Amino acid sequence: MLTGKMAPAMFIERFRPSITPIALRSYLAEFISTFFYVFSVIGSAMASRKLMSDAATDPSSLVIVAVANTFALSSAVYVAANISGGHVNPAVTFGMAVCGRISVPTALFYWISQMFASVMACLLLKVTTVAQHFPTYAIANEMTGFGASLVEGVLTFALVYTVYAASERGSPGAIGPLTIGMMAGALVLASGPFSGGSMNPASAFGAAVVGGSFKNQAVYWVGPLIGAAAAGLLYDNVVLPAQARDSGRGTLEGIGV
Repeated sequence: MLTGKMAPAMFIERFRPSITPIALRSYLAEFISTFFYVFSVIGSAMASRKLMSDAATDPSSLVIVAVANTFALSSAVYVAANISGGHVNPAVTFGMAVCGRISVPTALFYWISQMFASVMACLLLKVTTVAQHFPTYAIANEMTGFGASLVEGVLTFALVYTVYAASERGSPGAIGPLTIGMMAGALVLASGPFSGGSMNPASAFGAAVVGGSFKNQAVYWVGPLIGAAAAGLLYDNVVLPAQARDSGRGTLEGIGV
């Protein structure tokens, strides 16, 4: 009987730090940043299709999307960095949770904010552009789901590793977010024709919901989540353990915290 009463109390106590005013502001910051990031990335793909008759095979279309990723992610991370940490990506949040940088309940609320923001951004694009073709992430015909998932995992590993490295710089500023955005743009250029270069489960999920196609959706979850966790564990336990960080290496406030 006592155990039955204690269980709800323990559950509430576990979630209490995740529903404070500060935490709620973090979720709002994640929603806003993710919304505009997804809006920019998916919107750039739609814009290239509108301007080019065969955007799928035109190299300039890939450049447009890569540049949009660079600018949008840099800006989205920067504006949310001091409030929520500027994750803008469920894979980044997952890596932080696995490494113990944020709690699991907080990570779940981050995910909800990011996923909802992505769906809303895609829905706005779909409604306002009416008959315009709505793009969804897809893998190349000659690739298998396993191969595409492996590619997305490697890409996300590189991106999350960059997030961790950027968080350890001593002076706050725009260089950390800019570095993260540049890495994302480079990875899109390297992988766009193969797996779409998502690296972001929220972006892929929002596009799938609004576009009405969940084909190979697991590719954009399994690979990125494993890649993000591997990057976080490697960085926190091998490359720069907590003891090394505490011995004098400063951190960039907000990013990846």
